[in-house]
Amino acid sequence: MAREVKLTKSGYERLVAELEQERARLQDATRILQELMESSDDYDDSGLEDAKREKARIEARIDSLTDTLSRAQIIEEEGTKVSVVTLGAVVSLKSKEGEAMEVQVVAPAEASVLERPMKISDESPMGKALLGQQVGARVLLETPKGRKEFKIESIRH
Repeated sequence: MAREVKLTKSGYERLVAELEQERARLQDATRILQELMESSDDYDDSGLEDAKREKARIEARIDSLTDTLSRAQIIEEEGTKVSVVTLGAVVSLKSKEGEAMEVQVVAPAEASVLERPMKISDESPMGKALLGQQVGARVLLETPKGRKEFKIESIRH
């Protein structure tokens, strides 16, 4: 049995949109590959090989997204305060140095440091350290810059 993937509603919608973009890219890549094959007399053409590799990469991404979405279970996002960090929770953190940040604990398929709040995987060291913690808890994390301590200021869904 395939393992289910828990996603927030916004994460699910983002992956659906990405799947549609990849399908459009695949159509373009297929068209370009066909044009190259029709115009190329030499099958050792590096442009043709690059086009084949790009098409294969896009197809692999589509397969991955389709698989993830087929196993997705959308978790409830209530917009209310909760007492414990769970999957989907948005956590406000503050370091001893006063650095504030907000993260959302999500499944690996949804993780993205480019979004605000930053979406961290529940399987990452930070995600693992936060799960099950309560407001006021202090969490020690190993970072590339060394050990850092954060205090959980608030938790909401």
